[in-house]
Amino acid sequence: MAADLKTPLISSSNSNPQLVITVDDHLGVQESSYNNQETYTNDECWNLNNSQVGFDQNPYGFIGSNGFEVPGSSTVDPFRNHTPRIEGVYEWIKVVVCLPLALVRLVLFGLCLCIGYVATKSALNGWKDKQNPMPKWRCRVMWITRLCTRGILFSFGYHWIKRKGKPVPREIAPILVSNHVSYIDPIFFFYELFPTIVASESHDSMPFVGTIIRAMQVIYVNRFSHQSRKHAVNEIKRKASSDRFPRLLLFPEGTTTNGRLLINFQHGAFIPGYPIQPVVVRYPHVHFDQSWGHISLGRLMFRMFTQFHNFMEIEYLPVVSPSEHHKESAIRFAEKTGSAMARALNVVQTSHSFVDYMILSKAADSGQENPSLFVVEMAKIHQLFHLSSSDALDFLDRFLAMNPDSSGTVNFQDFSRVLRLKACNLSHKMFEFIDVSKSGKVTFKEFLVGSAHVLNQPLFRRACEVAFSESDIDEDCYISMQELGASLMPAMGSLSDDEVHGLFTLFDGDGDGWISKGDFVNCLRRNPLLVALFSSHFLHNDSDPNASGGLLEDMV
Repeated sequence: MAADLKTPLISSSNSNPQLVITVDDHLGVQESSYNNQETYTNDECWNLNNSQVGFDQNPYGFIGSNGFEVPGSSTVDPFRNHTPRIEGVYEWIKVVVCLPLALVRLVLFGLCLCIGYVATKSALNGWKDKQNPMPKWRCRVMWITRLCTRGILFSFGYHWIKRKGKPVPREIAPILVSNHVSYIDPIFFFYELFPTIVASESHDSMPFVGTIIRAMQVIYVNRFSHQSRKHAVNEIKRKASSDRFPRLLLFPEGTTTNGRLLINFQHGAFIPGYPIQPVVVRYPHVHFDQSWGHISLGRLMFRMFTQFHNFMEIEYLPVVSPSEHHKESAIRFAEKTGSAMARALNVVQTSHSFVDYMILSKAADSGQENPSLFVVEMAKIHQLFHLSSSDALDFLDRFLAMNPDSSGTVNFQDFSRVLRLKACNLSHKMFEFIDVSKSGKVTFKEFLVGSAHVLNQPLFRRACEVAFSESDIDEDCYISMQELGASLMPAMGSLSDDEVHGLFTLFDGDGDGWISKGDFVNCLRRNPLLVALFSSHFLHNDSDPNASGGLLEDMV
């Protein structure tokens, strides 16, 4: 049988009996036939074929989809601060009593910050050779800043800090990794160890903070740039391999959590393969959760200023080394380190990631009542579908445009409005395909996993290319509005000018009035569910009544 993708799966000829191949949920194949004595129009033939080939429940079967399941989710929210507001008589009395003390602490904080900033500027003045370690005399000047950071910790109510264990010498473990609970963590480590850290590029522009972390010979990284991440790993290797540089400190979770669990580790600290000393940070409390969860920095600082004392514990754990018998993967090394830290904290490690926090923040900024409903455990999604962070956030933008209700779900009307779909049998089937719970509404996780599932099908890219070729009727390498309407008619029936215009606008990414192949493929990559609109190109073709196979043959 022909392997050409353009070859139809089912002939639309009504002059001969037709063989219909039905794909069930287990990719089993069964044969049936229908009476050829009746005649059908093209649209009727498509509807008949569509119902018989098993695509009535799965409009994406033509690209190899066999349906999907939504991975289960953890019931915990790792980013939630459990005391975002002042609650209880005791807390209100304490805040009122501590207000005069808070003013004194604020003055101490500002004084230490200013002195430390001036000392850091002096240490950095004239230093241009940033590729080599900071000269010793400049490091001695930085001791002023380090003492100032201890004053800052004192102003926040950390009058004493409990330590367990000790940091091992740098030559034994050049890299330390720690869980990340609050902005207090890096302040403490700056005072205690003065390490080199890995930080987001955005931190460089922060007032005061940007100057201080530059003195720590920071390794900047853009998490959305593969090249930047690769450069950061090379810098970690280079600085870890030389005793002339300070030891490195990384927060492999990539963001702060509430300390009640560990989230998935990023692998930058583990790729070089050097021994690592894990460190765990705890903030024991009864009334005030000190974690920098989804709470504003100003509110968190105010609560710290108005506590009698804030508790902090640091525990240095035994060194974790990669296996000596064989080269251990960074993933396995990270899992081994994460397990050691989870045991020390007596918590579990989940599949949440930094991207989940970004999703949570974006959902909150859009006005969602319960942004925690949008957290999807992105590390698990990435493992299953290799979906990038930027793609996940793009899907979130589309979902938020559908106006989710208070339960974080969208209905068919809003789904079809954003995707410019006419209410018809096919668009309903597209919605039902991702409505795995069959509730009549779709969650963000269902939308994300369903879109990623379609995007991840091995025939998706080829289907996009052939769909463009078939829609480009005059073969001028562009699709006009009239050509798009004609191409969509077999799947959706007759469309009004407004309906065609809405879809055309969606596909015409650069707004030049023509849909190029780049526009077409990019739109389907951003909205992979729309590929079902072109399924009719692969299910019948009037020009070749004897053709068969093609895409399904490739799939099998």
